[in-house]
Amino acid sequence: VVISLLLPLLSLSLLSFLFNLVDRKPNALVQVAVIDPREQYLVSHACTEIVEGSRDPLFLTGVTFPPEYPASPETLVKLTVYDVRDKACDNSSFLGSVTFSVSDLLRSKDDQLTLNLRSSDGVLAVGTVLVSRVNMGEMEEGDMDHITADVQQAQKVRTCVCVFFKNPVCKVYKFQTVDSKWMLVREQMEECTLSFSIPRQLLHLYIQEDMRRIQELRDLGELSPHWDNLRKEVIGRYGQVIAAYQETLAELNKITGPSFKPSCSKAQRYLEFIPINLHTQRMRVTCPRQTDAFYDVITVGAPAAHFQGFKGGGLQRLLSRHEAEKKSFSTAYQCIYYSPEHTAKAQEVLHSVGHLQPLISGLADQLLQAAQQHSMAGLREALKTLAGKTEQFVHALKDELVKSALLALHAAQPGYVTKNQNQTLPGHQGHSHQDHPSPSQRGQQGQSPPQNPGHSPGQPSATDSPVVVCNNVDGGSQTAPIREDGQAPLKRQDSIPCHKEYDEEEWDRVWADVAKSLNCVIAMVDKLQEQEPINNNQEQPIPKQVLADVITSHNPEGDWREQLCPLVVRLKECVAEVVVRARRAMTFVLLQEAACSIPQGLFLKQRRDVVFSQALAALACGFVMRLYAGMEDKGFLRQLHLVGLVAQFESLLSTYSEEIGMLEDMEVGISDLHRVAFKITQAKTDNPCDLQPVVIGRRDHYTVEVPLPRLAFQTLPHEIKEGKALQVYPVLFNVGINEQQTIADRFGDISLQERINQRNFEILDSYYKSLSDKVPSECLPCFQTQTDLKDLLKTLGQNVVTKKRKNVEILWLAGTICRRLNGIRFTSCKSAKDRTSMSVTLEQCALLRDEHQLNKDYFIRALDCMRREGCRIENVQKNIKCRKYAFNMLQLMAFPKIYRPPEGTYGKVDS
Repeated sequence: VVISLLLPLLSLSLLSFLFNLVDRKPNALVQVAVIDPREQYLVSHACTEIVEGSRDPLFLTGVTFPPEYPASPETLVKLTVYDVRDKACDNSSFLGSVTFSVSDLLRSKDDQLTLNLRSSDGVLAVGTVLVSRVNMGEMEEGDMDHITADVQQAQKVRTCVCVFFKNPVCKVYKFQTVDSKWMLVREQMEECTLSFSIPRQLLHLYIQEDMRRIQELRDLGELSPHWDNLRKEVIGRYGQVIAAYQETLAELNKITGPSFKPSCSKAQRYLEFIPINLHTQRMRVTCPRQTDAFYDVITVGAPAAHFQGFKGGGLQRLLSRHEAEKKSFSTAYQCIYYSPEHTAKAQEVLHSVGHLQPLISGLADQLLQAAQQHSMAGLREALKTLAGKTEQFVHALKDELVKSALLALHAAQPGYVTKNQNQTLPGHQGHSHQDHPSPSQRGQQGQSPPQNPGHSPGQPSATDSPVVVCNNVDGGSQTAPIREDGQAPLKRQDSIPCHKEYDEEEWDRVWADVAKSLNCVIAMVDKLQEQEPINNNQEQPIPKQVLADVITSHNPEGDWREQLCPLVVRLKECVAEVVVRARRAMTFVLLQEAACSIPQGLFLKQRRDVVFSQALAALACGFVMRLYAGMEDKGFLRQLHLVGLVAQFESLLSTYSEEIGMLEDMEVGISDLHRVAFKITQAKTDNPCDLQPVVIGRRDHYTVEVPLPRLAFQTLPHEIKEGKALQVYPVLFNVGINEQQTIADRFGDISLQERINQRNFEILDSYYKSLSDKVPSECLPCFQTQTDLKDLLKTLGQNVVTKKRKNVEILWLAGTICRRLNGIRFTSCKSAKDRTSMSVTLEQCALLRDEHQLNKDYFIRALDCMRREGCRIENVQKNIKCRKYAFNMLQLMAFPKIYRPPEGTYGKVDS
């Protein structure tokens, strides 16, 4: 057995037993317990794998004691050997035991102890055990030229990483290579504090965003009764969402203890924003004459709304259905139908004007300050930046959606009439009025813009309705008789004393005034430069008296500022006026979208918030882990800022029953991660609270700021230190492997899985092409397998389109490509506990075989060791308080053989 007793960097290897039994060869297993001499009680700590039918068994599994374990030289270690007769029933018999102290091992020659196993009465010697001490990085004699990572640097990184990763579980193994050498393998699994901190921050941002939306709706001003009632209903719905989110946030703030959500809590209401069973897992491999290698994976339950359930499907299906239904809802609520693209554009405009207005105002003040100081260089620099931001502002509003939305908003106000209609009907006479038009009339009524329903909101109809509408202030209505030709007669509405005209060209003038005001500022700065008596390139000095005369005649004190100030003020006023109009127009677009969506739309928004929160917490965890692992890798850092990273999510969900709804949720959640960017900042201090990632932004775009300690930050490339946004490209590949997938393959529909794999292959292929164009191949990691990335992608593409049941080669290829691309690896199933454990252990053993020459005779043994006594069975224990994978024999018959756990490690349990 490898029992690594880290005190803090020691390990203890139990290499062999010799049993004096004559009836048969035992199936040996060793249990390890620790006795604290001060407390005088025995604590069961770990056990080895079972070695079948051997009198001198060689154990591969290790037992680790983490650095914080309260061990001392006086600590006693007890080894108890059992003969396992029936693995399925845990039927075993005692063979012998031995106890030694840590100090015995430390004083031993060659770090080895030879001990006799004794019977239960302590009289008979039943075998011999050899105990040795091994360090990660130390191999057998003759391999001392092995290169290990710098210990001090590793300790510094570990100190920072400990801020995010807690409660480590360590396992150590010793496996034989093809050349009969021995490699040492260490697994380490940890919880991540971001499981809770990221969802808490997102909930706070959700609440803030919805509260701003309520205020924007109130700022729309006076609306007709119909629209005012809709606004009140929408505000009420937003209020309900805010109250629910505030309650959830308050409950989350009360939670202390473990930093992960166990699988048995996946449907708890107050934990629905928390990712399920989020853990990191790192495998470290120490081989003769090789640099230590590290392989990371993040395991997490599929991001899905378990509390809300999957009766109607998942997000992908619900959103598609809702989008189709919104058109009929828009008719019922007398709204314009806005596509998701128009809604996204409205949100983008709102963000742009809110972001750019204070920037323009601040730059305008800088311009005046430079003028006050008579600094032409400062004036030019401030003007250049001001012009750039103002042009960006004008461009953001150059969209027909804004213009048409302004008309729609005006039409929703009391006393609406267009300028053209006023010209057609002098004196405001002959207006029909109907506060509650029928759906067939809604396209011609004052409750929405006068445009054809078939036209896009961004493209007003060229033909106007012949019916003129004016909204009644008090909400009253008169029903006029219908004429023989079916048209309602024109009727005077005396209840409206004065009709408001709407000039459809007014927005163009207001919008253009911003550019005109900027041009006036530019012209004035040019004029001031012409008056400037000193040419910056002129080296000969001007006589003092002449200079004084010029300054007195052309540039009296404060003259530059006085000339610029009215123009700058006018520019700021024009920008402010445009912002007010654009903000109200885009808010009205979102009001109509929300009104058409009640109540289903807000329910779907909540579901999407939940799924995205789980996905972002996992992504942030993976990014932080990958960043700290690559801090010394210049090629990786170059790739990070030039192209970004791929984040590959492997899913093992089936496309049948509830799991198809989970997969539909997960697809949308992973896709929404495209809206996330990362930014590296310098931490204020090295305190743990100052190193926590911070989420900023809004639902259509978030930025995760990752603070680094000052010394680490200074080593980064200039582009990253300057705050460049770092992109992540999430891709999802799914292959179901359980018995439900067998049903789906034979009798159901697997088109969702096929579409997901095909679409995400295209994203991955596009990322690789972009990477090849911008980053040299030397920046990518080196692997023993020499297969070209192009060939791997080609093979993946072929497998994606191949009709083959449970084609797990798709997952293997995608995972290999991700590692070759310096990417972030994720593995998921429903709870990241059972199927995920089979996949993670299989990938680890495949890496040992392909990259570290694991002897083929040890492959299955290594796989069974990791599944029986490795980190993944500890993960099961943490989740359900039982060391059994939640499989039964019938289920496992449907699994690909390589994904089946060893006998005795599975059973019917609550998961």
